[in-house]
Amino acid sequence: MAVPDRVVPNSWFEERLDTSDQWIVDRTGIRERRFAGPNDTVASLSATAANGAMAGAGISPEQLDAIVLGTATPDRLLPATACDLQALLGATNAFALDIDAACPGFLFALSLAEGLIASGQGDNVLVLGAEKLTAITDFEDRGTAVLFGDAAGAAVLSRTTPDGPAARGILSSFLKSDGRLANLLYRPGGGSADPISARVVEERSHFMKMQGREVFKAAVLAMAEACDEALHRAGMTGDDIDLLVPHQANLRIIDATARHAGIPMDKVMVNVDRYGNTSSASIPLALAQAEAEQRIGPGSVVLLVAFGAGFTWASSVIRW
Repeated sequence: MAVPDRVVPNSWFEERLDTSDQWIVDRTGIRERRFAGPNDTVASLSATAANGAMAGAGISPEQLDAIVLGTATPDRLLPATACDLQALLGATNAFALDIDAACPGFLFALSLAEGLIASGQGDNVLVLGAEKLTAITDFEDRGTAVLFGDAAGAAVLSRTTPDGPAARGILSSFLKSDGRLANLLYRPGGGSADPISARVVEERSHFMKMQGREVFKAAVLAMAEACDEALHRAGMTGDDIDLLVPHQANLRIIDATARHAGIPMDKVMVNVDRYGNTSSASIPLALAQAEAEQRIGPGSVVLLVAFGAGFTWASSVIRW
């Protein structure tokens, strides 16, 4: 994992918006988040996280066959930030690509990486979720400004040999999208349909727009479906899960997801209070913290679940 040095508490918003620390905590569970500094980019944060993941896996950059980066905030629209990351790492044998699936981006990237390995296109794939959400956040909008932070998380996915019911690896995956709901959470301007211009900047339409109440309702339903599907496909129930690692968007959504899956909160990874919503980075960020705190280890069964703009949602059951 990698996070910027700058810690931004809720009090920072009290000085700028009609809000309070208590209002933010009550509605989201967020107490602080990290903001990128002037030298922090999605590629640089990704490189820090990637180097940590490769060191933990005992893999060198030259051994990577592919790099799959989930991000909704690429450093540039062209080329892919994954290519910049490849250059930073010196991963000369890997091909690289970005995936934009918003908050479930890491899970979409994980599933793609699994497919690349299963189809024989490589043995080691670097999978990342990384965001610089402060670059697309409207800090005049109380409804969204307090939610987001910057971070990166990475994992190395490698080929394994099944060895019976206790085999390590991905046990199930579930991916879904519904583009009919796109306008509930999106960036209206700044893309090729409405290129950046003085008008777009003046209207602030290059920043994220969100209908919070509707997104909340959709998120609760989608996270529940994603949990059910991943558990069903793995032939498991909530009782089999050692740790639930949900997307860290809102503490109330996390609580609703855990209750639906029948998983007690002491078996749920929560760090939204420390980092806010880091979109595609949130699940690998939480996984890295869970491993560091020894909440998961070899053989642990972990349920990952996320929901985000698109709308997209996804889940996976893995044995650590």
